[in-house]
Order: sequence, then structure tokens, then C-alpha cells
Amino acid sequence: MQLHEAPSPPARPVVRFAAEARLPSRYGDFRVLAFECQDDGLDYGVMARGDLEGAENVPVRLHSECFTGDVMGSLKCDCRDQLEAALTCVGKAERGAVLYLPQEGRGIGLANKIRAYALQDKGLDTVEANLALGFPDDLRRYDVAAEILRQLGIRSVALLTNNPTKLLGVARAGIPVASHIPLHTEPNAHNAFYLDTKKKKSGHRL
Repeated sequence: MQLHEAPSPPARPVVRFAAEARLPSRYGDFRVLAFECQDDGLDYGVMARGDLEGAENVPVRLHSECFTGDVMGSLKCDCRDQLEAALTCVGKAERGAVLYLPQEGRGIGLANKIRAYALQDKGLDTVEANLALGFPDDLRRYDVAAEILRQLGIRSVALLTNNPTKLLGVARAGIPVASHIPLHTEPNAHNAFYLDTKKKKSGHRL
């Protein structure tokens, strides 16, 4: 595929395309791509469909990794449900992309997320738990994702998200958000309080 390596301003993260392969999946036929970020030393994965070169209003999901939800099927969050909904949506579209971002626990890391879980077991909500550990509500960054989207040739996105902060973060990183597609999932007895907190304290459109 054609990738864009235009000169970057100093504030732009250094991201390099690493590899690409075909990946048939239960959600459709995709291309899987890997990108390496020199700034943080981490790898970023992309599931892509269709011709993205110069495309506008492309369905895009920026999904932060969740070991407990995505991998282990935790019922405490809606991460896996949102990921599967996004892959299903993109898998049915002419073009689109799902970026898998190594930003566990809204950027605080797996160990700290489990510490936050322990505080939630004692009655704190997800925001209060992060604050009790000395972190803000959300430490995620979107500049690396924006650079990957630029290299993919995507001009503007239809962002698959319920999070207004993510919409703002992507726009601030230089990627026009042409529209947004909500990802509504069914709550369960274990994540209803978590979802209510996201709606009331973080403004998620649930």
C-alpha cells in the first residue's frame, strides 16, 4: 500500500510503517498493519479495509487496549463490546480502519488499572479510583493515532465512539472529524455503574 512519509514538525511523533498482511476474520476480510512509534517505543496495530488513499469521512475506531475486557471477557466494562461493534461496522463497510492503541486503563497501564479495580471493589467509581491513585480521569493521547491515519492517507474520519473527549482529541491532533458514529452496547449487572459514571462524569453519549 502507499504510505505517506511527509516531513513532520517537531511536535509530531515519529511513526514508521513496519509490516502488512492479509487477515480474514470473523468480522470480514481485513488487512492488518503494524506501525512502530519511536517516541514511546510501542507497536500499534491497524485493521483496515478498502482504499483509504485520499478518502474522507472514513469509519475509524481508535480503540485503547483492554486486557481484562478485550482478551479475558470481563463484564466490568464495555470495551470488548465496543471493539466487536466497531469491527463489525468496518467489516461491512467499503472502507474503514480500527486502530488498536497500547493505552491500557485510559493510559495508566495494566497494573494501575487493577489497582483502580481494587478501589472500585471498595465503592469508588472509575473516575474516583484514578484520582485516588494520583492520575487524571484520562491520560490517553491521540497524536500517534493521528500520524498513523495521515500515513494511511485518510483525510477525514467518521469516528466510532461515544466519547466527546476523543472527538476533540483527534481534531486537536490534526485529523478532521467529519462525523461520528455512536457505539451503543447493552449494559449488564456488572458494568451498569461504570457506564453511568462515564455518562455523568465523562460526558459519554450513552
